[in-house]
Amino acid sequence: MKLSFSPEELAFRDEVRAFVARHFPPHQPFTPGTADEDRWARALLEQGWAAYQWPVEFGGTGWDLTQRYIWERETALAGVPARMGGMGMFMLAPVLYTYGSAEQCRRFLPGILDNSVEWCQGYSEPEAGSDLAALRTRAELHGDHYVVNGLKTWTSYAHIADWMFCIVRTESAARRQDGISFLLIDMRSPGVSVQPIVTLDGRHSTLNTVTLTDVRVPVEQRVGQEGQGWRYAKGLLTHERTGLAYVADSTRRLRRLRETAARTDTGAGRLIDDPLFAAKLAEVEIDLIALEITELRTLAETASGQAPGNQSSILKLQGTLVLQRLTELFVECVGPQALPYDFDERGLREEMSTYLIGRSASIAGGTNEVQRDIIARHVLGLS
Repeated sequence: MKLSFSPEELAFRDEVRAFVARHFPPHQPFTPGTADEDRWARALLEQGWAAYQWPVEFGGTGWDLTQRYIWERETALAGVPARMGGMGMFMLAPVLYTYGSAEQCRRFLPGILDNSVEWCQGYSEPEAGSDLAALRTRAELHGDHYVVNGLKTWTSYAHIADWMFCIVRTESAARRQDGISFLLIDMRSPGVSVQPIVTLDGRHSTLNTVTLTDVRVPVEQRVGQEGQGWRYAKGLLTHERTGLAYVADSTRRLRRLRETAARTDTGAGRLIDDPLFAAKLAEVEIDLIALEITELRTLAETASGQAPGNQSSILKLQGTLVLQRLTELFVECVGPQALPYDFDERGLREEMSTYLIGRSASIAGGTNEVQRDIIARHVLGLS
């Protein structure tokens, strides 16, 4: 199994680094929430790298899995987003060009590609989060349209979304995973109501509850066959969980943590030289290295034609734990300065906010408990 880069892949890595540095050199770093976001989105579109995960025929790069890995790692280390298209870009688009009709691809993919249309994901419900097959939102067919009623929650970016890709129950079935369909819902439709959710960091940043009351959805906005939505949703979640390993992002955070600890005075010297803190730092770094090797192994297997499958649960579980421990160490590092978490010096705002909102990473994308169950049953073969 090859876990090292070829000369061609190293050359591609250098190309990526040069591209990022040309737009955001070290002395002018990318700043989230500013005009830098639009500038970076335009640069990606002009370079032809905006949809780096897509096939060429739909406007993508045609990169192989190793090139995608290099891109995601280098952009994270440089502090710039790997993608600017939101959920439409990396979650909905693969479902559309794999299972959708030619007309749906022509209608929706261009707006996703140029980031002119915002999408949100209508999956979780109050009693159907990690156990997604328990969803209760129903869609009844009336002639040429569905009438949808139900409640979706933890819906990221619903307050700014133009459209929602949504799984609904279109029929009752003995097996809960059957009878689920995949619909595309215009958020401007009558009967769609969005309520914000304020999270632990005291902000309304992304999460919302969406109420659907007698919402009419044309049949042509159903992706694939009726009753086969679980198949499409499961494939989407597998790739989502693979992307929740946070390896590159955690590597960047580890570097910042080291820098902060090196300039933190404990009164008896630098914090990074304190044996207890150094041991904690070394432990999380070892786990991060092991996580990266697992990600590379998964990458190698996928490149050989195997699907990521249930191994993605290992990446998601360990990635969450490593990220949380890094943010905990950062709070320990800055001590009392962590309390005013909107304090902007040395990036404290980002790290403290990540520490608080990072508690939800144990739930988002499937709880840690569910991931452990999947690993036990389908990876280790335990009953």
